[in-house]
Parts: sequence; structure tokens; C-alpha cells
Amino acid sequence: MRGRTEVEFVRAFRSRFAVALTALVTLVAGGCRSSSAVSSSPTVSPSTVIPSLANVASAGSLQLLMDKYMGPPFIAKTGDEYQNQSAGSIGLAQEIAAGELTPNVLVPIGSAPMALVEPAFTTWAVQFAASPLAVAYYPQGPHAPELKKISEGKLPMTDLFTLMATPGFKLGRTDPALDSQGQGFVEMVGLAEKYLGISAATANAVLGGSNDSSQIFSETALEPTLQAGELDAASAYLPQAVQLGLPYVALPDQINFGDPSDASIYESASMTLSTGTVVNGSLLDLEASVLSTASNPATPAAIAFVEFLLSSTARSILKSEGYTLLSPTLLGQASAAPQRIRDLTTSS
Repeated sequence: MRGRTEVEFVRAFRSRFAVALTALVTLVAGGCRSSSAVSSSPTVSPSTVIPSLANVASAGSLQLLMDKYMGPPFIAKTGDEYQNQSAGSIGLAQEIAAGELTPNVLVPIGSAPMALVEPAFTTWAVQFAASPLAVAYYPQGPHAPELKKISEGKLPMTDLFTLMATPGFKLGRTDPALDSQGQGFVEMVGLAEKYLGISAATANAVLGGSNDSSQIFSETALEPTLQAGELDAASAYLPQAVQLGLPYVALPDQINFGDPSDASIYESASMTLSTGTVVNGSLLDLEASVLSTASNPATPAAIAFVEFLLSSTARSILKSEGYTLLSPTLLGQASAAPQRIRDLTTSS
């Protein structure tokens, strides 16, 4: 009996020691977590699951959507950590491809950025919404009364382009080499020649040459510059104008790059970058994918964040903020997507 009691004592001691050691490791790991991430900061206990990080890179126009409307409810729902950096979608993808950025979730606008990180970082993406182009304007500017009439349908849409081509009109847009919106705006003006009947001279005057540096701003600086009254009007996504409370002119579906039924029209548009590269138009859709490499594997939170973007909560937010909801559809190698994502989507 004595020998059996000693064995039981040793086992109990080892069990208690293991629990204490686990608690110590958990506490140390929690204390070393980066302070740059937004966290729900759960109380650490031996049974607590330490949250993982959704490290998101998103289009510049999505910054407000991500940080105000998506990040907080994601944290509340999952207890995971979240951080986001936003910039022109193509520029972000180029930095990821070069190893200069290491997010584990990418949410660009347009298909071109995702193509830049395939197949090294992902082989799939989920399409879940679209973001139509619009022209936002400064409400106290000298041209605001006329722009308001155009937005209300009291003047023809062709007057928008005539006005933007007027000498002295201050127009802002993003860099086509770095941003899907920048490419889309140039291609939109080209489509206006065909579908609205504006002249080639007017189209060229609107853009001042497609690579006119005086019109070019970073995606995150463009709308603040407009809000400060330094521009008369600026390229914008319609949801972006809604979120910022900016007055805007909604563009016809045939030229706004936001209606899936007009995708073939958008694909007929093209522009030439300053490098000589010709790029073709496409639907300005919101896509998301989990990025992973051997040195930077995906975290459970990365998968959970993409899953959250497809949830009824997120879709309700997207609709209220002006986005066009699309049926969640897997693009690329659908079988490579996590099962939880596949269960919420269809394949293209």
C-alpha cells in the first residue's frame, strides 16, 4: 500500500507542476505580444486559448471599412487579434511579392493584385462584393452647383466630362501603376467615348494625358485632399464617397466597373501604363485570400477573418456602406481554400 501511495503522490506532483508550467508559459507569451495589433486582451488562465493575429493588407479605399466596420466586430466575435494596413492594391501586392510586406490576409479591389501574389503566396481567392466607380466633388467648390445638377439628372452625364475637361478644373485620381482605381478611372473615360459619345479630345483633356502627374495622389491621400478643398473633384469608389459623406456623381453601369452583368464591356477597355505595359479592364470586385509561406504560415485568425467577411454580419455592413453584394465565389484553385471557406462559397 505504501509503494502505491508514493506513486500516486509522484503522479499528482507531476500533474500540478505541468499545469503551473503551462500557466507560466502562457503568461509570458501573452506579455510578449506585439502592441501594434488591436486585441481583445482576454484574461490569461491555464484554459485560455491565446488569440492569433489576422494581419490584413487592404486596398486604400477599404481602410475605413476595415478598421471601423470589420475589425471591431471580428475581434468581438472571435477574440482574435487584428491589424490592417491600407494602400493602393497593386502597390501592396508588389510589396508582398517582393517580400517587403508579410500580411497573412490580402483584400484588394480588382483581380490584378491577387494575380501578383499567385502562386507563391496563395492559389485561390474569394470574390464577395463589387465597388463601382464614381466622381466625388467638393461641395463648396466653384463647380459644385453644376456637379450637383449632373448628379440629380438635371444635366446630361456628358456635361460631367465637359466640365472635368475645362481648363483650370482641379481633378484628382490615383496612380494607374499602383492602384486598381487609377487604372479603372482611365479606362472609364475611354468607355465614355463609346457609350456616352464624348470626343477623344475631351477624354484626353479630362486626363491631361493618362499619366499626368499633377492629377496623381496616393489612394489614402486623394479623398482627404478633396475634403480640404484643394480639388474640385476626384475619382472615388461610390462606397468610399458614402462612407466619407462626400457628394458624388454616380456613373452609368456601362462605365462604372461595378456591375457584373457588364463585365464583358469592362474587359473591352484598356490603357497603357507609363512603362508601356497594356492593362485590360475588369470588374472592380472585392477579393480576399489567406496568404501563407513556409516562413510566414497562415494563422487560424487569418482564415477566421476571411470567413467573417463572408458572414451575414459583414454582408449587412457591406450593403449598408454602398457595396454591391456578389454571391461569394471561389476563384483559382478552389480545392486549396480551407474547408470553412469552401462551405460558404461556390466555385467559378
